[in-house]
Amino acid sequence: MTRKGLTMALLLWIIAVILVVAGIVSLVRGQLLWGIVLIIVGLAVGPGGYSIFSR
Repeated sequence: MTRKGLTMALLLWIIAVILVVAGIVSLVRGQLLWGIVLIIVGLAVGPGGYSIFSR
């Protein structure tokens, strides 16, 4: 993997972590729908598993 590819993967991983953490915080605050949406988007953006940007 090139340096640019590694940088992009790291950036996507950081964004995914932020989205999932924000989703968990939303769930704790009682915003069920918004929390679920943030977690799903975080999983879709992340470089591991299913990623909408790697297809």
